[in-house]
Amino acid sequence: MNISVELTLSPLQDDFEPAIINFIKNLRNSGLTVLENPLSTQVYGEYDAVMNLLQKEMKIALEAVERGLLYIKIVKSDRSDYEPHF
Repeated sequence: MNISVELTLSPLQDDFEPAIINFIKNLRNSGLTVLENPLSTQVYGEYDAVMNLLQKEMKIALEAVERGLLYIKIVKSDRSDYEPHF
């Protein structure tokens, strides 16, 4: 089963960039399809591969900040080729 996951890491502290940069770089190095925009990062792939990656990387990202929020949306399908039709 393929999934699409949208992630937004929002550290609630002043020195937030290193945690976000490390999180995104680790996702990029996974071999999965990773797309980014200014507001979120999307990861696409087979359910077990994506969730195993996220379990590890979300823990690392949250341990890197004193306080933070991590928003996750999961869609059951690979939406990496989505283009608006309007």
